[in-house]
Amino acid sequence: MSTGRLVGQLGPRTRRVVYGDLAQATLAAELPLMIQVDQAHVVMLAERGLITATAARDLLRCMAELTEQDYRPLLSRPAPRGLYLMYEGFLVERLGSDVGGVLQTGRSRNDLKATMTALRLRRWLLEFGEQAGRLAGVLLSRARAHRHTVMPVYTHFQAAMPVTYGHYLLGVALAVQRELAALRFAAAGLEACPLGAGAVAGTDLPIDAAHTARLLGFERPAAHALDAVASRDVPLRLLGAATGLTVVLSRLATDLQLWSTAEFGLVEFPDRLVGGSSAMPQKRNAFLLEHVKAKPAQAIGAWAASAAATAGTPFTNTIEVGTEAVANLEPGWRAAEESVLLSQVLVSGARPRPDRMLERTEQGFTTATSVANRLVVSGVPFRTAHHQVGAAVREAVAAGSTAFAEFGPPGWLAGTGLSELDPPSLAAAHRYGGGPGDFAEPHDDAVAHWAEHRQWLADRRHTDMEAAGELADAVAKTVAVA
Repeated sequence: MSTGRLVGQLGPRTRRVVYGDLAQATLAAELPLMIQVDQAHVVMLAERGLITATAARDLLRCMAELTEQDYRPLLSRPAPRGLYLMYEGFLVERLGSDVGGVLQTGRSRNDLKATMTALRLRRWLLEFGEQAGRLAGVLLSRARAHRHTVMPVYTHFQAAMPVTYGHYLLGVALAVQRELAALRFAAAGLEACPLGAGAVAGTDLPIDAAHTARLLGFERPAAHALDAVASRDVPLRLLGAATGLTVVLSRLATDLQLWSTAEFGLVEFPDRLVGGSSAMPQKRNAFLLEHVKAKPAQAIGAWAASAAATAGTPFTNTIEVGTEAVANLEPGWRAAEESVLLSQVLVSGARPRPDRMLERTEQGFTTATSVANRLVVSGVPFRTAHHQVGAAVREAVAAGSTAFAEFGPPGWLAGTGLSELDPPSLAAAHRYGGGPGDFAEPHDDAVAHWAEHRQWLADRRHTDMEAAGELADAVAKTVAVA
């Protein structure tokens, strides 16, 4: 296993610590991306005359054979210096050093690893973006269905004002969509392909980095070699956006858990979305909500671990950044995915109880602010009106009543039009400042943004498909020419 400069190798235990065990699952996760990059690189090297057409043909054929065999020929091979060099050693052994030894021409493991990370992130982004978009669609659909379902909104866990369940869900949907916008903004960092940056300073060989970038579905090659291999800020930024989404969903889950208790009784879940107790037969635990509430801890922890691994490292290729920091991110991405998938079924499965919602709205003095505002319109200063209504509430509570309009100074509501306090009408009257009465326009805007997100995903998939087709054609042409 001599490298020319080094003749020793790691012992088996240390090797397992550093590189892990090369099981079939590891090969299935890594080799497809590695071979995809290798195919584009070999095609480019042959077109630029940096390797012979025969060498390119044999390399591409050997890669195809490995893929067809699910990489099984690599399973029994020792990997004292990691998967890539074991794989390259297999190519050298099969094809000879004159062929297998040319694969690394004009590149390094550094830009290869950075490119593989970007490709893996692109795949994760499409799946996560799809599921997050579906969640936004569910929120918007349920919001529209319940735009007139009156309920109290709570502040400090106290009934505050009459709104609608649809108004609440629309607010959550808007917050979700901002996180999706942040995700798309972060994804712009995946448009540049690191391949061609080499170890740290590019190469003096006349490679065509723009060509390999296009074959791999990137918009352009990296502009700066050092930045390309030193930086992993894009994965951090993507996880940051996904983490923001988990935080929003944890707050939604907190509300739904509270509202689904017997004490509130505003929302209920079907049996398929609740769990029982091993000891208490009567229990219906909305335990899935607790998973959603906990997911931000995993995502935030992953982001912090990755950032901590990166901080204080030299601005160049380092194991701390390219390997350890990236590995720390994966539990966060997984937690974000799980949060979104659980939230989809919880939002779609939650059933509001309109009668109970209206009852709590009426009994919680939630119309008090509207009463004060009507007094303001009739010429009473707001602070005076606030005091009068507060005093009337106090009298009503003391009398054991929720009909506070019956209390207060004689004739104090004359001319306000509030002889009967109707929460649905008062909620609908809140059509200024983004209140529940102004539902249609923000909902329409949110649907338009949802459609933009869907189109962005479709465009990204189309680009990947086109690139995959172009790469397959280029590989077939290179093999046929030789």
